[in-house]
Amino acid sequence: MTIRFNCPNCDALIAFDDKYCGKQARCTSCGERFIIPSQDKEVPKKVEQPEERFEPLQGFYHAVFIDSLKMFVKPQNATGLVFVAAAVCFKFFAGHTDYSWTVGGFRFQAPTGLVITLAAWGCLFWYYMEMICLAASDTDELPDVDMGGLFGFIWNIIKSLFMFSFALVAVQLPCIIFIAVSKNVGVISQILSLMGLFAFPMAILTLAVEGDTAMVLRPDYLLKPVAKAFWPYLAVVGIFILSWQFQLITPEYGGLSARSNLVVGLHLLAKLAVQALAIISMRSIGLFRHYYSCHFHC
Repeated sequence: MTIRFNCPNCDALIAFDDKYCGKQARCTSCGERFIIPSQDKEVPKKVEQPEERFEPLQGFYHAVFIDSLKMFVKPQNATGLVFVAAAVCFKFFAGHTDYSWTVGGFRFQAPTGLVITLAAWGCLFWYYMEMICLAASDTDELPDVDMGGLFGFIWNIIKSLFMFSFALVAVQLPCIIFIAVSKNVGVISQILSLMGLFAFPMAILTLAVEGDTAMVLRPDYLLKPVAKAFWPYLAVVGIFILSWQFQLITPEYGGLSARSNLVVGLHLLAKLAVQALAIISMRSIGLFRHYYSCHFHC
């Protein structure tokens, strides 16, 4: 049975299956977090923000490297893991397709593979952001999969693609400006690019938790927590870069179609294994916010 109620903050209409009642969720319109009620039209209880702390919590590395592994064996996380696996498989097998055709001297474009690839990445980016938010709020589970129906699904894909793109451009802005002004791609531009990649997890964290693009453009907000908890953040960056490096080097089905089924299957398993690393990476970003939230106060 579906439970329908209104967001306690923006009054947007929200619907969840009754099996999720009592769990924490977030409004897709305003980002307000609440507890899913058990009856229609019941006012959901807002999730209280954690009390302000002045000292970091203990146990960050254990939470990242040990507790994160438990996410893959908890039955309640099965839906989220299947969702991630489905997006990866869909992109893997259909991301190379192109049904464009030529009539006379005209070329009709139907880049199906591009649309599928963007949709799959949008789904993954959306789920990554949800993972970061839950980990930041000290929720020891993977998010439920509810993108708000067809229109919510499309909107969340577009929004997530925009947020990741905006974060990447924002952290690479000094490098972009330097290249545009100096007309030179040299050592300095490479250093600026690496510094941007170093700040990228913080930019994603800011967008996922704060939802404010202006905050990403504030170096003081991004760098203050990093300076005060450098080594934990370095661990976050290391896992993040490792996961994305593996995602970029593992080929899609389009480059393997001439290979044997065994080779294709092994590459698909590698893709899925990389996503397991990506889940740990995204959780580590949220956990950094949770364990070192005392460094995030402006």
